Amino acid sequence: MTRILLFLATNMAVMLVLSFSMNVLGIGRYLTAEGINPGSLLVFSAIIGFTGAIFSLLISKWMAKRSTGARVIDPQAPSSPQEAWLVDTVHQLADRAGIGRPEVAIYDGAPNAFATGAFKNDSLVAVSTGLLQSMSEEEVMAVLGHEVAHIANGDMVTLTLIQGVVNTFVIFFARLVGYFVDRVLLKNERGFGIGYYVTTIACEIVFGLLASIIVAWFSRRREFRADAGSAQLLGSGTPMIRALARLGNVEAGELPKAFESSGISGGRSLGALFASHPPIEQRIAALKHS
Repeated sequence: MTRILLFLATNMAVMLVLSFSMNVLGIGRYLTAEGINPGSLLVFSAIIGFTGAIFSLLISKWMAKRSTGARVIDPQAPSSPQEAWLVDTVHQLADRAGIGRPEVAIYDGAPNAFATGAFKNDSLVAVSTGLLQSMSEEEVMAVLGHEVAHIANGDMVTLTLIQGVVNTFVIFFARLVGYFVDRVLLKNERGFGIGYYVTTIACEIVFGLLASIIVAWFSRRREFRADAGSAQLLGSGTPMIRALARLGNVEAGELPKAFESSGISGGRSLGALFASHPPIEQRIAALKHS
């Protein structure tokens, strides 16, 4: 689940920095000068919200490489037969899916894999050494099909749009609450008071955490689609079922928290509402009944 949590963390950081900078520079001051202007506030919120999401998307591949230490394989000069097979398999799957051939990378770690990138024709698929060592070629191929399906489905772009909308309403409602606390509860009638700043920042953090439930729900839905996509690319769901079953019996590799939701196995410690992946048992059952 590497890709999504890094995406979310970067998005939140950019959003908070932009929000703070605009407040310090006074850009948003006109929004409360004579009372809240809902239309202007919504535009202001959308600019900040979508900027954070889009920036996070654009640097997602670079951040994935940096955070995992992934080494991109040169397709013209792989260092081993296994690397040559890995690149050839990913490229074949990409050709079947009708997308550009992704970069292929390996990183050290326990069993896991992820795909990321802003564009279908300029993406990255990375697998861990632990996954390559613990699975058969057929199972690895199923995992690669799952990651290629993520790219073909445009999951990162869809996530960016969802995150942008969520960000917009987080910022919008945080400022409404901040204005209410400052003007109504604290009776401040001149410009911005400390109540506005403190309340707005606190609400952005709290609302952002609550909004992550929506993002997590989408992440879980896309895992079922990617599993089905792998089955379609391979012509059978059996290899993906076997790969998931094996993952259920091994300890999945920990990915950087900001990228957890793009890994093949995902996380299990955030609770059902915040989990980026459905339970493996549910994924296997969905494949068997598809």
